[in-house]
Amino acid sequence: MAVLGHLARRLGVAESWARDRRCAADLALASLGDAQLVLLQPRRLMNLNGHSVARAVVTGATVSLGQAELFGLTAEEVYLVHDELDKPLGKVALKLGGSARGHNGVRSCMSCLNSSAMPRLRVGIGRPTHRDAVQAYVLGRFSPAEQELLPPVLERAVDLLLDHIRQRSQGSSSGP
Repeated sequence: MAVLGHLARRLGVAESWARDRRCAADLALASLGDAQLVLLQPRRLMNLNGHSVARAVVTGATVSLGQAELFGLTAEEVYLVHDELDKPLGKVALKLGGSARGHNGVRSCMSCLNSSAMPRLRVGIGRPTHRDAVQAYVLGRFSPAEQELLPPVLERAVDLLLDHIRQRSQGSSSGP
């Protein structure tokens, strides 16, 4: 959510988030050159957030939820932004497709979109030393020392995401 908030500020739409009950999410629309972006922050539990994503963006032929899509995007056009326990705090990486690697929110999106093709911006949060502490760690807040590291991490994450979107947008003008 911090990355999406930073992205919305960078794109000048931070004040335009609006709750959409149809997909149980907050949405903001932004332009990036010729591309139109839909920023979506699900309001469901992380393990169910794929339902929000699918209701908002996927073409009706891809998923049968009994409700028409709002934006008519394919799964490949959806970027998932999520935390990554297996990366140290501060590391960001873009992954193109693949497995959920144990991330329940990603698994939910893959299931609801019936695809694993979504590009994923993985933002490292590190892993707690005690295995039983993972849930509390993921749901907890950053320490003051960790919060000091966040501004440059958010900058790098948004830069990486926007650069990839620009590259794809320019490449798609010549074909699929």
